[in-house]
Amino acid sequence: MTSDGRKPPLLVLLGPTAVGKTKLSLELAMRHKGEIISGDSMQVYRGMDIGTAKASEAERALVPHHLIDICDPDEPFSAADFQRAASERIADIAGRGKLPMLVGGTGLYIESLCYGFRFVDAGSDEALRQALNDYAEQNGDEALHDMLRQVDPAAAERLHPNDRRRVIRAIEIERLTGKPMSEHQAGQKKQSPYECYFIGLTMDRALLYQRIEQRIDAMLEEGLVEEVRRLLRAGYSTTLTSMQGLGYKEIAAYLQGGMSYDEAVSLLKMSTRRFAKRQLSWFRHMPDIDWYDVTDPEKFIQQVPNIHGIIAGKFGGQRE
Repeated sequence: MTSDGRKPPLLVLLGPTAVGKTKLSLELAMRHKGEIISGDSMQVYRGMDIGTAKASEAERALVPHHLIDICDPDEPFSAADFQRAASERIADIAGRGKLPMLVGGTGLYIESLCYGFRFVDAGSDEALRQALNDYAEQNGDEALHDMLRQVDPAAAERLHPNDRRRVIRAIEIERLTGKPMSEHQAGQKKQSPYECYFIGLTMDRALLYQRIEQRIDAMLEEGLVEEVRRLLRAGYSTTLTSMQGLGYKEIAAYLQGGMSYDEAVSLLKMSTRRFAKRQLSWFRHMPDIDWYDVTDPEKFIQQVPNIHGIIAGKFGGQRE
């Protein structure tokens, strides 16, 4: 709570990868004295810039950004860590009279923060984790994901097969508690500790997929292969959660001789399209989101003044 007993404000801008969140976030932040908190699970890692589509130095100079480049690729960083760190940033930003803005596409991070999730304290089983990781190494992440689907279909629907660490954790929770992770989460009351306004961006699926492929082509031109090569030369293992991220896993496989360059690029584009579909599926089940279709830029531009008006009406008084 703020000093006057009100919930801290939080503007949330979410949507699938490549939909256009960065451009709108900068416009909203500059108009409403906002500071941006990254809601992307990969942007916390230093040295992983191109593949995570971080805001450029010029963009970060326009608006303060938080929770970018806060740990090395081999440092663990969980949704619970994000929840704690983001909560601290929100309190600081709001305390300075600015508008905290959460921007990103990692559904678990966004939802856990906005609704104050209590993470399952089920303990751990290191032997089980190692066995599941070995299984994935031998049979592939899709096979491990299929194992999760058998015990917790809802969690499998929401977790990407590449997210090995969280897939393993979901299986571990079911094994340790006898109850699926999704059931633990369903029992939580979705009451936010913040005064939130959710803006969701979406677009025609075919156009989104086209934009995804164009973004990946641009990443490759900007030096994604060399970025992954540097990480491998620095000794970062491909088994790390960070190195399992989209772009890093596929390019690392190419660099280590596991597939051709064309195969790696094709796999990356397909996996990213699937990821975008999962993002939309996750966000669609969240309540309270005002969705805006950005398929036609000219039509969307006509709606932007209305968005500004809503934000000013909802949060303006709290920051005067």
